[in-house]
Amino acid sequence: MKTSRMEAFSDGVLAIIITIMVLELKPPTAIDKEAFLILIPTIVSYMLSFVYVGIYWNNHHHLVHKLTRLNGHVLWSNLHWLFWMSLIPFSTAWVGMNPLEAVPTLFYGVILFLCAVSYLFLQNQVVQCEGTESDLAKEIGFDWKGKVSMLLYVTGVVFAFWVPAVSYGLYLVVAIIWFIPDKRIEKTFVQ
Repeated sequence: MKTSRMEAFSDGVLAIIITIMVLELKPPTAIDKEAFLILIPTIVSYMLSFVYVGIYWNNHHHLVHKLTRLNGHVLWSNLHWLFWMSLIPFSTAWVGMNPLEAVPTLFYGVILFLCAVSYLFLQNQVVQCEGTESDLAKEIGFDWKGKVSMLLYVTGVVFAFWVPAVSYGLYLVVAIIWFIPDKRIEKTFVQ
């Protein structure tokens, strides 16, 4: 089974996710600075979510681009991951409209956590499909970023009830961790 259909479908879903997020950005009716200041939480939540979707798109590209085989487990794992990704626009809009409120902040963190868990599951299914001795499996290795991310998401979710700003800070730290390129997988594809 070829991977091109799965890649194209995933790229399309991620593009739609970004489109939905940007369509949630409504211009203010007023033209004063107060109208702009009201938009800042929405714009910040959009920017953070856009970065997350971009990071996932890039990592997904590297993960599946060189797959030599594909099975149902990988396909269903990919759909599972896309399901959680599809909730990012909703959670982004909610935190944008309700900045520093506990429940939207918690929900945003839970969605980010479930995106990470489902991506880790997809990654494991890809490794199983390719073989645990494959170059891809060796390059992924321990995946410290994935494990640290999940710990930070859980911590952010817990802090959402007391200090939502700390939660957002932790969600931002995760994005920064992933924004810094991990050359392990890229090296495999260059060789």
